[in-house]
Amino acid sequence: MIELGIINPPCANTIAKYIPKIRNTPTNKQKQSWKSFLENHSREIWSMDFMVIPTLSFKLIYVLLIINHHRRKIEYFAVTSTPSAEWVKQQLRNATPFNKKPKYLIHDNDKMFRDKGVQSFLKSANIISKCTTIHSPWQNGICERLVGIVKQDLLNHIIPLNENHLHKLIYEYVNDYYNTNRTHQGINCQTPIRQKPLVKTCIKDTEFIVSPMLGGLYHNYKKVA
Repeated sequence: MIELGIINPPCANTIAKYIPKIRNTPTNKQKQSWKSFLENHSREIWSMDFMVIPTLSFKLIYVLLIINHHRRKIEYFAVTSTPSAEWVKQQLRNATPFNKKPKYLIHDNDKMFRDKGVQSFLKSANIISKCTTIHSPWQNGICERLVGIVKQDLLNHIIPLNENHLHKLIYEYVNDYYNTNRTHQGINCQTPIRQKPLVKTCIKDTEFIVSPMLGGLYHNYKKVA
């Protein structure tokens, strides 16, 4: 109002009391309760989220990412241009074969995740659905961060041509780099899939075999026996 030349505008507190509160900031108790849940059950928690990627022709492709909290391992991913609740349910079925499954699955309030069919499948598989609070992405922080990592590591450098190209890129990124070679501070600078311990050597006495990945975007280093 000052910018409009009004010299006696109402104070900020007077204006604020007429603005409805959309939501309350989470209390320290609420934050600590959720944090304790994540720490106490990290071995039993997976989380999932969607990532939306534009192709070279500006077509939007949806990527479903599922990550294991304990080892930060990407357990499963899927790519589609036409996501639906039925598609999500099938991907969850594909991600949990032979009773390989978490106890808890964290996700946001996406209508496809909240769909009755998806929730019914999770219940029948004895997976407890843990839906985050609306406007609280911090409750699914590990998967939210994963989305940022994949974009920063891969998709900020390579623009996919189409759905098949994007699937190929992420498949190579997950299996040849992220799960097997990329270290993570959250797991003491180890890789999600543990590497076999090697004989310790001095760098001056060590030879490496260098293999390019993703067209040379990254390189894999292996010690010569």
